[in-house]
Amino acid sequence: EAKSVIVPGKSGRFEMLENHAPIISILSSGNIKVTDHNDEEKLIEISGGSVEMSNNKITILANTA
Repeated sequence: EAKSVIVPGKSGRFEMLENHAPIISILSSGNIKVTDHNDEEKLIEISGGSVEMSNNKITILANTA
């Protein structure tokens, strides 16, 4: 489970937290930053894709760089 997920949206980076409003967005190249409940961070470099958040579930379809 993630505490926060920050993604590189086409119009700029944005963060999704618990109970975020439903969203679908196109992603540009950059890093996805995932922070877990122990405050450990993971960075995933992508070259583009899409993200959907609904009902506290995040789905990311992306090409890794």
